[in-house]
Amino acid sequence: MINSFELKNFGPIQQFACPRASHINIIIGGNGTGKTIFLKALYTAMRTIEDYKRGNEPRSASAILSEKLYWTFEVDKIGDLVQKGADGPLSLQLTFKGNSFSYEFGKDTTRTINYLINQVSPRESNSIFLPPKEIFSLQPLILQSREQNKTFGFDDTYLDLARALRQAKTRGGDYAEFYQSRKSLKDIISGHIEYDKSSQNWQFKKGNQKFSIGVTSEGIKKISIIDTLLENRYLDTDSIIFIDEIEGALHPTAISKFLDIVVMLAEKGIQFFMASHSYFVIKKLFLIAQKNYDISISIFSASEKKWNTGNLKEGLPDNPIIDESIRLYQEEVRLALE
Repeated sequence: MINSFELKNFGPIQQFACPRASHINIIIGGNGTGKTIFLKALYTAMRTIEDYKRGNEPRSASAILSEKLYWTFEVDKIGDLVQKGADGPLSLQLTFKGNSFSYEFGKDTTRTINYLINQVSPRESNSIFLPPKEIFSLQPLILQSREQNKTFGFDDTYLDLARALRQAKTRGGDYAEFYQSRKSLKDIISGHIEYDKSSQNWQFKKGNQKFSIGVTSEGIKKISIIDTLLENRYLDTDSIIFIDEIEGALHPTAISKFLDIVVMLAEKGIQFFMASHSYFVIKKLFLIAQKNYDISISIFSASEKKWNTGNLKEGLPDNPIIDESIRLYQEEVRLALE
């Protein structure tokens, strides 16, 4: 898994280092603090590592990364990602299974990264990024927009996910490690989503009934994405999953159950990086950390000026989201006592 990382001058993130990442990592912070940029920064690095020398891929790691940054952040030139007014270049360093991957470039960089060091061995497992919106109903549009029209609109996180969902089921069924996780996912939504070849559309199947993807709830579709990627074996026990706004479209009960499944998958080896601005998500993970001594949950607290790192076993960190939730609770108690 990703063991450590450091970002400098990456968009709104002036400097953020984590010397020891966990199997479950949660990022909290308000709008505009850089949570999504942080997730995409790590994701583009991992996808570069995974695409390099895979199959018949002829491009260098530098060329792969340049294209990945361009299409993931959809900028005129990748130098636009450098923090405005920064004295130095943008840089990212990470260690994966103890090996180093790093790069840097300045604000005048167009599409070519000249400085990149990759000591990570070629990798067969996949990382995936789950954006806030589900994509089952958007999959044909995403593929057409990017593969045929080659235009901005759906960034590479959407394209990679659309392609991953397109991957056919493999013989042999589920990985044994994921049997219980997939059963629990189906229990949350009381069914599963499957691709109907005759209509060439996704459908939600509940018992003997089938429903159009267009009338299926956003929450069901969001949970079904992970279930589908486990089913077609795109994800394995060495995968990394990045989730932006994990609470989106899910009611509190579903969030709680979904996070329990995240723990189950993390115990089997999958690493998670998740962004949230929900106190409910943080509180649920805090309780999991207090009860489960085998799982370490790192928390990254983002603000406009500084990023901090901690561990939920040690308690909740200082953060405006948590502070406001506590303030509202205290106000409620005060009103009840009046």
